[in-house]
Amino acid sequence: MVDLFVDQVLVKNNKDRDELDTEREIVMRLQNRILMLFFASAECETCQQFAPTLSDFFKQLTDEFYVDRSAQLVLLYISLDQSEEQQESFLKELPKKCLFLAYEDPYRRELEAMFNVEELPTVVVLRPDCSVLVPNAVEEILCLGTDCYRNWQEAAELIDRNFMINEDFEEKSRRSLTDPVRRLKYKVEDEKKKKQKKQRRGWGGGGDEGVKADGRGDDKEGGGSPW
Repeated sequence: MVDLFVDQVLVKNNKDRDELDTEREIVMRLQNRILMLFFASAECETCQQFAPTLSDFFKQLTDEFYVDRSAQLVLLYISLDQSEEQQESFLKELPKKCLFLAYEDPYRRELEAMFNVEELPTVVVLRPDCSVLVPNAVEEILCLGTDCYRNWQEAAELIDRNFMINEDFEEKSRRSLTDPVRRLKYKVEDEKKKKQKKQRRGWGGGGDEGVKADGRGDDKEGGGSPW
């Protein structure tokens, strides 16, 4: 999936039209996720009728208002509109979390040919490895609703995104196992230092009792050195 868009620019459907234009940004957004490529046009009446259903479908799976944990799902609008104004109008019907390709981006037409899009609307569902999971999921979404995603998730063999990388887990485990030992070590060393300090203060003066505040031994004949 990431390979399809590494050299492209994806735009967020927000008021600022933020762009994902670096490989790192693309990977962070698409890796280990199911991708829905939504091919549609504002001129298509069926597309306009389907858009609210798709938008609601996506929101119920990714919006924190509906779910505790967002689904590993990305919606990318591939505009087949005849003008940029039409594209902008249609984007208003889609979720703010969805992505799209700029109208002037020729890659829109390349994707149309790549996935043999012959009718609108078309929702091509891709696995994380870029292979096609569902050539057109429009009817499936209309009939099954969010249950579709559960089927896709199983078929795509997604890795739970909450998994911990082995290196991180091992490092955390080492820290958690050694922290009590380190704390005990430091505690023992602190006790040693305190004991040594007391011993130094007591040398030649019979302990703490033979040491005055200025650090000199208490000499009965006039304060000579204890040595």
